[in-house]
Amino acid sequence: MLLSKAWETYESDKRIEGFSPQTLKAYKLQSTLLIRYFKDVKLDTISTGQLKEYLAKSSETLKPSSLAHRIRFMKSFFRWLHEEGHISKNPAAKIKEPKAGKRIPKFLTEFEIEHLREACSTPMEKSLFEFMFSTGCRIGEIVSLEKNRINWSNRSAIVRGKGDKEREVYFNIRCEIWLKRYLDYRLDADPAIFVTERYPHRMSIAQMRYIIKRISNRAQINKSIHPHQLRHSYATQLLNNGAPLEVIQSLLGHEKSETTRIYAQLSGSLRQELYRKYF
Repeated sequence: MLLSKAWETYESDKRIEGFSPQTLKAYKLQSTLLIRYFKDVKLDTISTGQLKEYLAKSSETLKPSSLAHRIRFMKSFFRWLHEEGHISKNPAAKIKEPKAGKRIPKFLTEFEIEHLREACSTPMEKSLFEFMFSTGCRIGEIVSLEKNRINWSNRSAIVRGKGDKEREVYFNIRCEIWLKRYLDYRLDADPAIFVTERYPHRMSIAQMRYIIKRISNRAQINKSIHPHQLRHSYATQLLNNGAPLEVIQSLLGHEKSETTRIYAQLSGSLRQELYRKYF
């Protein structure tokens, strides 16, 4: 089987398995780069040594996190090919991800959050910002959310996260007010919770990022703002208000507790308070 055909079969199988469109899009780019490097060769001609040479050249230009992503794709791809019987030996089995130090997530202070809040100028901007911050959702979860998944009686929504898993998230009264104003203002029949301003249709991830960037430019905060920072800020506020890590893990939709534990390293007000209490 040729590399290109193998990717098509892998992609179809993983789509059925429930891989998110974002993951498949990222993996498609990796497969394109793999085919560009090796050409469209037969699978059984690729060795572990050749894969390591490919990664060694990649490491010259990629950050450790990007290199790790490339390796994760390769390991997933070749493991699947081996399990499905398309290759007799998995050439990526012994390849390991580079060790990368855990970075403390960047979050926004309450002061910066208020500046961003004041910089929102339309019901759409206000409701999008408040929904992102008060739910802690990933941007992809908000993009795919539909209006009928909102439960107004308890200010909650059912979102579809990584691995196609559903979870319930909650939003505050301020978010409810602006979200209702925004939805009442809309005249379109699109089921998406957030739509584009012109010719309304479901917002893309890129369009949503642009709106947050537009708000941050208006707020004149001297740092680069992106939607995931609002998710980090949500988790930080929960931590500083005394929420247990297992509760934060559940609300964020983290599969592994290790992913959530990094927030325990945050140098927030809770850590200062505990230091003064116990030292």
